[in-house]
Amino acid sequence: MQSNRRLFLKSAGLSLGAISAAALDHSQTSAGVSTSHHPATAKRVIYLFQSGAPSQYETFDYKPGLRKLAATELPNSIRNGQRLTGMTSGQSSFPIAPSKFDFQQRGESGIWVSDLLPHIAKVADKLCVVRSMHTEAINHDPAITFFQTGSQLSGRPSMGAWVAYGLGSMNENLPSFVVMVSRGTGRAAGQPLYDRLWGSGVLPGIHQGVKLRGGSEPILYLSNPAGCPPNIRRGMLDDLKQLNAENYQRTLDPEVQTRIEQYELAFRMQTSVPDLTDFSDEPQSLLDSYGPDVQKPGTYARNCLLARRLAERDVRFIQLFHMGWDQHDNLPDHMGKQCRDTDQPTAALIKDLEQRGLLEDTLVVWGGEFGRTVYCQGKLTEQNYGRDHHPRAFSIFMAGGGVKPGIVHGETDDFGYNIVADPVHVNDLHATILHMLGIDHRRLTIPFQGLDLKLSGVEERHPVTAIL
Repeated sequence: MQSNRRLFLKSAGLSLGAISAAALDHSQTSAGVSTSHHPATAKRVIYLFQSGAPSQYETFDYKPGLRKLAATELPNSIRNGQRLTGMTSGQSSFPIAPSKFDFQQRGESGIWVSDLLPHIAKVADKLCVVRSMHTEAINHDPAITFFQTGSQLSGRPSMGAWVAYGLGSMNENLPSFVVMVSRGTGRAAGQPLYDRLWGSGVLPGIHQGVKLRGGSEPILYLSNPAGCPPNIRRGMLDDLKQLNAENYQRTLDPEVQTRIEQYELAFRMQTSVPDLTDFSDEPQSLLDSYGPDVQKPGTYARNCLLARRLAERDVRFIQLFHMGWDQHDNLPDHMGKQCRDTDQPTAALIKDLEQRGLLEDTLVVWGGEFGRTVYCQGKLTEQNYGRDHHPRAFSIFMAGGGVKPGIVHGETDDFGYNIVADPVHVNDLHATILHMLGIDHRRLTIPFQGLDLKLSGVEERHPVTAIL
């Protein structure tokens, strides 16, 4: 008889999924919360990913000294041979482009926040701004993939899938990992986003993110077709469940078990999703706080309110992607539009979570895949400029879930080009998020191609305890 690893594992009474689960060294189910490695400060994550990379010079890294250096050449000693993209590598000049927008110190903490973000400025005392993020990728797709999966190679499990795999679900009627995508007004033709960014990779498929669409039907084909009442649908699912269970007994394929669970979840979501998306129970004052777009399907504002409602319903990982932050030219105009899309809803979400007592155990993360250059891409004028990709130093912020509020972590040089204090690598951020959820990033692994695969990569990484 032909022998291979799959047959051997079957004969040993173990499936690949069982071995993968064993790698967690604690019990894990899709419906119940598993034992964590240490006490958690956060139960859930809302990740507000700003796809395209917002400029730190127009948001959180104030560099007033650059105005005296406007249009002068960036010193070679600062750039120091840094790798450039193909979009600026042919430039003969790298003129410094100071931000045309003013900053103010906000709240009791005195955090510098751009005038482009007046609503976020009002919650500055809730924020932990990290000005010393850095990454290895210089182009969008590998950089976004790196943030979402811990690797620049596609096909690895996404962060939300890792969290769902490690901790299980806190609810029975919605997925543990939900994704929403909105398109910004600053640059309509933004970088594309692929479903693999919220995929499960080599983890069981049950842990992949479920995308809520922006149209009238958040999930296609969720409702029963005409002439199929719920009792008939229930009977069909029961028959399918029996057939799939028999198939699982023969094959021990974990994806068959995933199919069974997903059918059952979809049946429960026929009730839970319409309830989730019905805002009729929200007071008008709260709707107004999220801004004028809150009732428009597919907008960032509506997705922020949905994120709060998902958090209330104990969805473990909630991921928003807002496209359009890739400002290579016309930055003042495009950046202003992007900030108008996101500023008020982001601040409203933080306030809303706090008022409901959810912010203390919900981690909110805001940021893009890399930063922007201090020098201008293309022609520089007093009123207009663009910025290229910059992986060496950029800013994000976090709020709630156990992070210290009203602080700034990390520092860049006078040009905002290089980090001079407390660098935070992308995988350090992953380790920090997992730590706050009660997971030791070194122990959340799955064997894959001879490697103990983990979100935080193969190099030594650490949670940033200074912000906790």
